[in-house]
Amino acid sequence: MKLLNLFKSFKNDESGAVTVDWVVLTAAVVALAIVVGGTVRGAITSEASEIAGEITSSN
Repeated sequence: MKLLNLFKSFKNDESGAVTVDWVVLTAAVVALAIVVGGTVRGAITSEASEIAGEITSSN
């Protein structure tokens, strides 16, 4: 009977649920930042090359 009560109390315990929510939310934000960074990276590299070319040709 003690074991059954232990399982019931474990099932009803939600003390770590908030931590799990924050971990999932943080992982989603990091994944979004990686996707945005990967998308913008090509444009930034292209613009940097154009600026470098302009600086080189003006000298």
